[in-house]
Amino acid sequence: MPVRRGIVVAVTTIRATVLHTPSPDRLDVLVDQAIEIDDTGRIERIGAAGPDAHADVVLPDDTVIVPGFVDTHLHAPQWPQLGTALDLPLDQWLFEYTFPLEARFADLEFARQVWDHMVPSLLRHGTTTVTYYASIHEAATTALAETCARLGQRAFVGRCAMDHPDGTPEWYRDPSPEASIAASARSIDEIRAIGSQLVQPIITPRFIPACTDEALTGLAALAADTDTLIQTHCSEGDWEHGHVLERCGVTDAHALDRFGLMREHTVLAHATHLDDTDRALIAQRGAGVAHCPLSNVYFSERAFSARAAIEAGVRVGLGTDIAGGPSPSLFAQCGHAMVAGRRRVDEGEADARVDTTTAFWMATAGGADLLGVDAGVIEAGRWFDAVAIRLPDQVVPDGDWASRFERLVRLATPNDIRSVWVAGRQVV
Repeated sequence: MPVRRGIVVAVTTIRATVLHTPSPDRLDVLVDQAIEIDDTGRIERIGAAGPDAHADVVLPDDTVIVPGFVDTHLHAPQWPQLGTALDLPLDQWLFEYTFPLEARFADLEFARQVWDHMVPSLLRHGTTTVTYYASIHEAATTALAETCARLGQRAFVGRCAMDHPDGTPEWYRDPSPEASIAASARSIDEIRAIGSQLVQPIITPRFIPACTDEALTGLAALAADTDTLIQTHCSEGDWEHGHVLERCGVTDAHALDRFGLMREHTVLAHATHLDDTDRALIAQRGAGVAHCPLSNVYFSERAFSARAAIEAGVRVGLGTDIAGGPSPSLFAQCGHAMVAGRRRVDEGEADARVDTTTAFWMATAGGADLLGVDAGVIEAGRWFDAVAIRLPDQVVPDGDWASRFERLVRLATPNDIRSVWVAGRQVV
């Protein structure tokens, strides 16, 4: 057993073939590996398994290990709304369907019932890390963080701050900028008091149309004072993009920067209307984009250029945008990301294609990097956040690994997932 500072560290060894994407253009296939996981949940060592190597778990030949999926944008209180009213414009969808549903999370028992259904469902889809928007309610937000900690999902949980009288309904908003900031501060303390290494708070101004300037500035100061990450929406569609240009006189990215919200690892959802100066600013600040390719079809009026963002040095992960996206599967989002790239090509951006490797990288290593999480790749020193998944029947055994990987990403379903681990703990 390994020894650290005189302490013997227990190790679990899993023997399997590993597929992962350490960079947007690189697929690594590590055949028949012995993965040693220490009792903190980190990978102690990974290397080729000898013929007589000991292993606590030996996966069959038709099952491989991949990194756990990272969902960088998900509206938790919209879980009961999956698949509904997606024919409507964004503002109408929010005011007629979404805000009334989110207001119900004032009922803590209702919230707990939803969380107890949602978190296990996501884990069964192989989603080991999620960046959650909660509702405006502190108790429901804390309950979501507690559920993630209890069930073993890595999560960033944010109470949704929204106080603008023009951008929110009277019956679902914070009563003032001061109240919005204070409630967010209390939520940070409550989530940290849970004491879970897996669950962290994240400051969550919904987007500029839903927040006053005073709230946005105050939330940025709160983030700096408490060393807390930030998530918000950025240039999601014509409506939001136009609102910010008219109100602030600059694009969404530059407005968020003026408010102080564009920081290291800030998560900007959608960002479909970025220009070159926006991308340069986001990269300079160390922020990034939660690319939500399917919900962008419904609400953003254009596809996000993932390739242009990556080449500009912008961090990029994938998000389901539940319930703007009707599926919790990041496998599905990989396919949609490839379609979005093709759409950008059709619109005249010649180098916009996204292949399977890049899409899978966004769903794993890219998302982990966006959030600053030491996961997304199966290598020594990182958390063992991983999924054991059976190669689909359509994958012929004698196919080359690049072909098998591509078909795995495009054809696998949750029924093919055999096990899920977060920080070395088996949660599925």
